[in-house]
Amino acid sequence: MNVIRINVADNVAIAVNEIPAGSLVSVGGVSVETRAAIPAMHKVAIQPIGCGQPIFKYGQVIGFAAGDIAAGEHVHVHNCRMGELEKDYGFCRHAVAPAWVPEAERATFMGYRRASGLAGTRNYLGVLTTVNCSATVARGIAARGEQLLAGGEYPGVDGIVALTHSSGCGMQGDDEGYQTLRRTLEGYARHPNFAGVMLVGLGCETLQIRRVMEESGLADSSRFRAFTIQDSGGTRAAIERGVSVLADMLPAADGFRREPIPASELTLAVQCGGSDALSGLTANPALGEAGDWLIRHGGTVIYSETPEIYGAEHLLTQRAESVPVAEALLERIRWWEEYTRINGVELDSNPSPGNKAGGLTTILEKSLGAQAKSGSTPLTGVYRYGERVTRPGLAFMDSPGYDPVSVTGQVASGANVICFTTGRGSAFGFKPVPCLKLASNQRLYDHMGEDMDINCGDIVTGDSDVQRKGEEIFRRVLAVASGERTASEQLGYGDSEFNPWKIGATV
Repeated sequence: MNVIRINVADNVAIAVNEIPAGSLVSVGGVSVETRAAIPAMHKVAIQPIGCGQPIFKYGQVIGFAAGDIAAGEHVHVHNCRMGELEKDYGFCRHAVAPAWVPEAERATFMGYRRASGLAGTRNYLGVLTTVNCSATVARGIAARGEQLLAGGEYPGVDGIVALTHSSGCGMQGDDEGYQTLRRTLEGYARHPNFAGVMLVGLGCETLQIRRVMEESGLADSSRFRAFTIQDSGGTRAAIERGVSVLADMLPAADGFRREPIPASELTLAVQCGGSDALSGLTANPALGEAGDWLIRHGGTVIYSETPEIYGAEHLLTQRAESVPVAEALLERIRWWEEYTRINGVELDSNPSPGNKAGGLTTILEKSLGAQAKSGSTPLTGVYRYGERVTRPGLAFMDSPGYDPVSVTGQVASGANVICFTTGRGSAFGFKPVPCLKLASNQRLYDHMGEDMDINCGDIVTGDSDVQRKGEEIFRRVLAVASGERTASEQLGYGDSEFNPWKIGATV
């Protein structure tokens, strides 16, 4: 097998490996001679496509022929363009309830039960910052805290992580950017993967600590403490104050023990980055199947990256459980159309250079492959960035497509496990939440196996399939939620990826 046609309606196929010019490829009993070399994972026309005619992949339009394309030609950015596309939104048409697993038979994991009632999968202490100005102090506190852990006195604590960012001042104090950052910090302050959190500010920034606490309902307690550098007497004094807070928090944090918790209390963030043409055929649909497994056990999946559902949003509105949910999704699409317009960016622009090298040509093609991560269950809610997800099932959280920014929001919304698919080899981890990496092709898994947790490339070879791989991913999610360390954790990733979405002008 040298090519794969995904849907019988497709007029292109994917090259599994590089195909030399003049080779015969067979699809559906018809042989076509390649007119040029077809790079691995790129598309080849399996029938003539006239100028302006649609190009089909996944049974959906991914673009239009920029000129006449002969059977056997390489189809990519040189001869495929975007164009006007009719979409059938079909609200709620395919919203079919999943086959729920009876509660008595549902899976469990070994997690941490917090006083809030929420369940954690890791046991960290966190140092958050309201503003970039307090980043150095936060890192200083965390570094001193790690020295306290090095003595082995608190073996039950996974680590102390400083989550710093570049915003918090030079912004309006009453706009969407302010509310988005405040909501993000609140989500982390309440996150069950933290046994304790401190919030450190400078003192004169726009994002004032006391205002944040009032608006978020946070209060000083044994689990949450907040202070500023200015009130503490300067940098060294603030670090010493933070270390003292850690010393108070560490014994209680170390006292937490894992206990059996229903899988219904897992919230899985699904994400893709560094994609290729096989991502939508192997890793993404397998992850979607794993998400279906979790939802059938009562759990929650958070799907995000609004620019990367553009062109495929109709597949989600058709699965919305209600008209208001479908309309909420389209409202976010319209917001993004305006947001990109005023910033001079094309929402329907081509994927990144790495995506294109991996065979992806248009945002429609990437979106159609990416949406496979959402599985098949009804869409139960649409949420703003970092907004707490309140209903189980498949949730959509609005976010950019840039992975660190998107995952920051998903974690703020409550994700306590992450699955990240890649076809190019994204380097990624995310403290305090464990992140599993799923390779879409065998070549990547062989080349960067130390960075990968699961190989989905064996779906192409026939050694596995989407259903079996989905169950494998689900079982690994349970194991990781119970304490098994991921490749990213073993490699030390996760300290630098926290990246809240900055909306609006910096002034």
